Amino acid sequence: MNILFVTSEAMPFIRTGGLGDVAGALPKSFKNLGHQCRVILPFYKDEIKPAFKDSFRFVGATQVELGWRKQYCGVYESVFDGITYYFVDNEYYFKRKGLYGHFDDHERFAFFSKAVLEALKLVDYYPDILHTNDWHTALTPVFLDVFYRNDYRYKGIKTVFTIHNIEFQGRYGTDIIPDVLGLPEWANNLVINSDCVNYMKGGIEASNVVTTVSETYATEILDPFYSYGLEGILSERRFKLHGVVNGIDTKLYDPSTDKALFVNFDKKTVAEKKKENKKALCQMLNLSYDENRPMIAMVTRLTEQKGLDLVAQVIDEIMRADVQVVVLGTGDWKYENLVKRVESDYPNKFRGILQFSSDIASKLYGASDIFLMPSKFEPCGLSQMIAMTYGSIPIVRETGGLKDTVEAYNPETKTGRGFTFKTYNCYDMLDAVWRTYAAYHDKDNWTAVTENAMSGDYGWDRSARKYLAIYENIK
Repeated sequence: MNILFVTSEAMPFIRTGGLGDVAGALPKSFKNLGHQCRVILPFYKDEIKPAFKDSFRFVGATQVELGWRKQYCGVYESVFDGITYYFVDNEYYFKRKGLYGHFDDHERFAFFSKAVLEALKLVDYYPDILHTNDWHTALTPVFLDVFYRNDYRYKGIKTVFTIHNIEFQGRYGTDIIPDVLGLPEWANNLVINSDCVNYMKGGIEASNVVTTVSETYATEILDPFYSYGLEGILSERRFKLHGVVNGIDTKLYDPSTDKALFVNFDKKTVAEKKKENKKALCQMLNLSYDENRPMIAMVTRLTEQKGLDLVAQVIDEIMRADVQVVVLGTGDWKYENLVKRVESDYPNKFRGILQFSSDIASKLYGASDIFLMPSKFEPCGLSQMIAMTYGSIPIVRETGGLKDTVEAYNPETKTGRGFTFKTYNCYDMLDAVWRTYAAYHDKDNWTAVTENAMSGDYGWDRSARKYLAIYENIK
């Protein structure tokens, strides 16, 4: 089967979040299972490292009609780990600092969504499955149905649209329909929702199948609390909605080979080697070291979605216990200020690293004993799976992919690989923290839960097979 994965970011070239990880790992699983999967993304000239750009080969150029505009579209090609990547070039749209958050994102990603379809002619690749992701690429199936279906080369293409985070939908005024999208009047309802243009709605309407990134989240987004206004259209299209939990790249996230760790380890050596990593990280962060004191880590965006309100309410109670806490990430100013305040109050026990660094993230996964992820909602989440792979035991709220990937530990049966709580309540979270703290000081339980966590299958092959079954059903 021939698959084209359409994404706004992809590892190893460019990444801001989980989508980049997915786009970097899932195609490799398709390849390992005997299918061809190529990836197409924008050519962010100021963001992709020169070492990668040096390997790009120019394929050709064409024009993309976007409303009244005719815009240049260049296509470059690169092969990495056996996967062919295409890069859509337009310096006006993509030669900028940062991937998102520009005043004309509606135009930039409408251009990219249509450029994908024009690029197929340049590379002479007409896939069986066109798999788009999130609102940035949601217009591709819309443009395909409206403008390209009469071309015999496009007739057989089936489309899949994946919702990675329904909070971000690409909402704009209806004035962009004639100015940017250029849709005929009969097609306007594909993209209009609640009197505004909604790119994500277009992807839901026009695609043959809609997926999201965990089984639980596929159910949650039918609820107004989680759907951000799309519960109606999703309920109407429930027949084509599927949940497939994400995986992680187990070669990239492997504590036995990760060069960012101070000391590598595996299941057999985690007990002692994690202590060495913790000691080295404490030295790096100027924290006192006690091998019997658990280190709690958070690697996260500092936003409401990630449960920072819960943390804010009880962090002082946590810090009064014999623990260390390290937080890595950036986000909203009020949560960054919270991190600064707690570090000031507990300088020997708390560190806030207000940046994102994959190197430091790896060191923190490798050194920490406990990983706190109390999300208000979490479509899938990757951090909890990475943490378990590195023997850092997660504390999660039972929502979305957290519920699907972290089985609650039972000290009587010695089953489960983390600690969970149900309601979005700070004291329920705190109870989970104390249960985890107690288990840490019980050698038998901690050995069991660590063994369980590190033995889990978090790779992509199982999920890839589920996607392939969906593809086969619509092919």
